[in-house]
Amino acid sequence: MENGTMPCGEKRPPEDQETTVTEGAARIVFPSANEVFYNPVQEFNRDLTCAVITEFARIQLGAKGIQIKVPGEKDVQKVVVDLSEQEEDKAELKEGANVAPGDQPQTAAVGEICEEGLRVLEGLAASGLRSIRFAREVPGLRSVIANDASPRAVDLIRHNVQLNKVAHLVQPSQADARMLMYQHQRVSERFEVIDLDPYGSPAPFLDAAVQAALRIVLHSLDLRANCYQRFVVPLLSISADFYVRVFVRVFTGQAKVKASASKQALVFQCVGCGAFHLQHLGKASGPSGGRVKFSPDCGPPVAPECEHCGQRHQLGGPLWAEPIHDLDFVGRVLEAVSTNPGRFHTSERIRGVLSVVTEELPDVPLYYTLDQLSSTIHCSTPSLLQLRSALLHAGFRVSLSHACKNAVKTDAPASALWDIMRCWEKGCPVKRERLSETSPAFRILSVEPRLQASFTIRDDANPSSRQRGLKRFQANPEANWGPRPRARPGGKAGGEAMGDRRRLLQNKRKEPAEDLVQRAAWLKTFPCKRFKEGTCQRGNQCCYSHRLPTPEATAEATSTNCPQTLNQSPPGPGATTGPGVD
Repeated sequence: MENGTMPCGEKRPPEDQETTVTEGAARIVFPSANEVFYNPVQEFNRDLTCAVITEFARIQLGAKGIQIKVPGEKDVQKVVVDLSEQEEDKAELKEGANVAPGDQPQTAAVGEICEEGLRVLEGLAASGLRSIRFAREVPGLRSVIANDASPRAVDLIRHNVQLNKVAHLVQPSQADARMLMYQHQRVSERFEVIDLDPYGSPAPFLDAAVQAALRIVLHSLDLRANCYQRFVVPLLSISADFYVRVFVRVFTGQAKVKASASKQALVFQCVGCGAFHLQHLGKASGPSGGRVKFSPDCGPPVAPECEHCGQRHQLGGPLWAEPIHDLDFVGRVLEAVSTNPGRFHTSERIRGVLSVVTEELPDVPLYYTLDQLSSTIHCSTPSLLQLRSALLHAGFRVSLSHACKNAVKTDAPASALWDIMRCWEKGCPVKRERLSETSPAFRILSVEPRLQASFTIRDDANPSSRQRGLKRFQANPEANWGPRPRARPGGKAGGEAMGDRRRLLQNKRKEPAEDLVQRAAWLKTFPCKRFKEGTCQRGNQCCYSHRLPTPEATAEATSTNCPQTLNQSPPGPGATTGPGVD
């Protein structure tokens, strides 16, 4: 374990090769070359993580009678939380607990060591930015271990820790993240928070993270947790930009583990119209308050062919079929961010995303998209408010999804949804003669709707987050934004040089473009058909030969029409003429 100081004789790279970044309350340096991974687009990810850990610390320390102080946040009443491993699912928030006169409640402030606080591990720390932000922005921490397997990354972590004066809280570490978690299996040594944000799949870290009894990716973690008589309770699950971020609590309880199979499901999805059905892996049955019996579920829920379009089904999963958010916890985070908007640079987006999360239907695991519904039957697309109003008029529930701006999350069956789309299509009919009789569109539209939809706009069709104009989805933050290349020893030039490399490698697997001079010479070996007919007026500008053809050339040449310009080429293989087909 490193102690946050630089070894004697350690040489720092030249300052002109480094870049300084300020994010939140932290200031870090990192090499301009791609030697240590850093992506500024994920500032929202780090802001949200700080907000979630702050509320988790408020809950955990509140049970011990300790209040946390967040800079810029108004004084809050004392909150006492009663959580036990025997009754994990029962959490009572008791506000305004009686405090004896003269007793001062213990407080935990940002940047100070709290002896009864949280032990945090960032297993893949890279530059150490996230760990440093924890130390400078999250109160109630006992220690933060910033670990990375790369010696160069640990050197930067050590330097950044000293730069931000948080060596008393943040301990740099160079180790394999899995082995480090295995070394902290004892109850007295376990981390209360483990942050794993790997480049690529988190699968190699799942098993070790479960043995440390903390959070990781949702449904995969639950399967691994069951091996150790543990189960997960999701707090918040976010799909943003090009990554997913999951916050869960891990509890121990053999009885609760038996219910895990009933929380997992397979998905049957039609390849033609996209209709989906869930097949749970298990089911729980029994009288209310009595003994619960667990057994395999029966299925499948669909026929071999889709009842709507006649196409086949594809099988996916297993996936987590239970709610992916704890709405009470999300509400606490949302309230804390809303009352202290200056704490995070991306507070506006956090408020918008969490507001949409609170509006989502918790018991509907999947969603349709507006353009996918219209594309299936080749009709014009109704507005989001029109489709939501039609579902509400029909007596169904509907919501948005934070993961997709044109998502339609509803408890309506697929038959009702296609009835609504059939009614919409009647306002602007699709030409049936242009549809193949075996296409999903033809088969869906050939059935008369049983449900008569009304597209009159309802007031409750417009969700609150949309009415308030909250920033729910990310605008392009910078040019060429997205996943950054994997960090590698020695790095590669960043910035403009990286952009030049992208352009150089663009379409590298495609065949190289033909040389125009060689192509022109090749076309001159073919006689011009219009010259033979006496109608070609281009003379020497014609790309085909105006010489009298020899018998050998006539046998080998292929008659073509003369193109309008030299740069135009004849139609390639597979080219068709006539109107396009939807």
